[in-house]
Amino acid sequence: MPYSQIGFLVPLNNNSEEDDSIPKLPILEGVNVFGRDNISVSDKRVSRKHISLKASVDGSVEVVVEGSNPVVIRAGDQRKKLYSKDKATIAHGNILELIPGHHVFKYVTSAGAKDTSSPQTHKRSLKEGGKLNEDEIQAKKKRQIAEDEAFARNLQGNVLVAILSNYMVDIDWLISACPAIRKIPHVLIIHGEGDGTLDHLKKVKPANWILHKPPLPISYGTHHSKAMLLVYPRGVRIIVHTANLINVDWNNKSQGLWMQDFPWKDQKDVKKGHEFENDLIDYLSVLKWPEFSVNLPDIGNATINSSFFKKFDYSSAAVRLIASVPGYHMGPKLKKWGHMKLRTVLQESYFDKEFQKSPLVYQFSSLGSLDEKWMAELASSMSAGFSDDKTPLGLGQPLIIWPSVEDVRCSLEGYAAGNAIPSPQKNVEKDFLKKYWAKWKATHTGRSRAMPHIKTYTRYSGQKIAWFLLTSANLSKAAWGALQKNNSQLMIRSYELGVLFLPSSTKQHGYLFSCTDNGGSSEVICGSSQNAGGHRRELVTLCWRGNQSMDSSSEVIPLPIPYELPPQPYSSEDVPWSWDRRYSKKDVYGQVWPRQVKLYVSQDS
Repeated sequence: MPYSQIGFLVPLNNNSEEDDSIPKLPILEGVNVFGRDNISVSDKRVSRKHISLKASVDGSVEVVVEGSNPVVIRAGDQRKKLYSKDKATIAHGNILELIPGHHVFKYVTSAGAKDTSSPQTHKRSLKEGGKLNEDEIQAKKKRQIAEDEAFARNLQGNVLVAILSNYMVDIDWLISACPAIRKIPHVLIIHGEGDGTLDHLKKVKPANWILHKPPLPISYGTHHSKAMLLVYPRGVRIIVHTANLINVDWNNKSQGLWMQDFPWKDQKDVKKGHEFENDLIDYLSVLKWPEFSVNLPDIGNATINSSFFKKFDYSSAAVRLIASVPGYHMGPKLKKWGHMKLRTVLQESYFDKEFQKSPLVYQFSSLGSLDEKWMAELASSMSAGFSDDKTPLGLGQPLIIWPSVEDVRCSLEGYAAGNAIPSPQKNVEKDFLKKYWAKWKATHTGRSRAMPHIKTYTRYSGQKIAWFLLTSANLSKAAWGALQKNNSQLMIRSYELGVLFLPSSTKQHGYLFSCTDNGGSSEVICGSSQNAGGHRRELVTLCWRGNQSMDSSSEVIPLPIPYELPPQPYSSEDVPWSWDRRYSKKDVYGQVWPRQVKLYVSQDS
């Protein structure tokens, strides 16, 4: 069966006995990639993609050395050293040394696992010293696999062209997690990887894939936007999300994803534009990817560039796009990107009077080097907008939802989750930030122990939402931009992309269009193309307990915000997570956190 479990890599101590303090690494059928992202070690000789294991149902596993340092395989008295790109097959009971003499694991097939694991491992529960129960781990893994398979099935439906935008990309994992992607005739990967990883990507990518890293004109910037544009015979599916295309981001973390399908335009409407379309084309044109030609059913030959995406009808768009592109933006471009774009869109919007001076929430996974002046600048943009009587909403007080050390320690991954919350002490422990800290609490969604990689910004009153932004942008000047030259210029270092939910833009056009509905029919849903009859739309959280039926003049749209509102401020015992501190209290896997373990590098901090 696809994705069936083949075995484990069981950690061994210096006495060649199983080390109960380190979790086993499950091996699934197909390609498994292991490295610093999922092995909590401080040894920088272990690459982020150190080894790959191709497992077969008969229990045999082919090992490929992906990193630059050698790996040792021991079978009985025989010892074999493998260098970069070398391959070898291992069997049940063989030993792997990820670095010669260090980081030792035994390969155990699932059939033989009981003979090598200690009874204590299987008896762990959260009630016993905070340890994770093995059955719970496996149950969650199966659920995650089912979700990944469902996502892969949704990707099928005859995709003709796929443009995948991201920061970190693991092609080996991507193909193993979504085998259907191999069938797509044209794939463009827009990425932010460095030269070392890029060399590997070039070697392993399928021949029909194109790799492109957008220009970065300002130092310390990165391409950080996470999106997918999938062209189908019936239209285009646009996805904006928060996860890197790597295994660790799609397992055990809280992420966010927005998706909507758009049909081809009628020929008579080809020149008709829309604010969503204008924002999308403006953003895509800056990426400057190499154009390529395709032959599309009923369309014929087409050049895939930014202008190609004008061929779709975005009039039903439920969101506004908020993007950042690197550069020094002034004049008409000052309000086109970053927090100034958000300010401009909010200034054009009207909200219920209850949102006047209501609080703001900033929630993200990497904290830049900030100061109070810039925080006031950002709050001014986030507070823009008017109430129905055309009175400015006024400045809102922000809180920062950020995992505490205890949150990370007790998370599904233990301290290893801190790899994806890569903010140093010097950024986190500034005195002026103390008044902003609020807890990551997600009991109502069951995600309190799934550490957030999602990035969201919102303004709320009780359980009602004025607006909600899902984005790749962390809290940094590099991502949002900083005003310069007496506020006449906005400097941005990085590419970011987000979707903004507003009551005025969450309209539907009387039907729900789907690129993968091959029957050609459209399902009628609530809503209309016009806000007819004076109907109002309200955005609410999942915890909202109002009764829509009692007020027929409003339409209530629940948003699956993962954390609870209002946020709970830190207590005097709470310490905000920073990844370069030493934590001696053991986590749920019995691990401590070593100093300067930087396994997950984010450049927009």
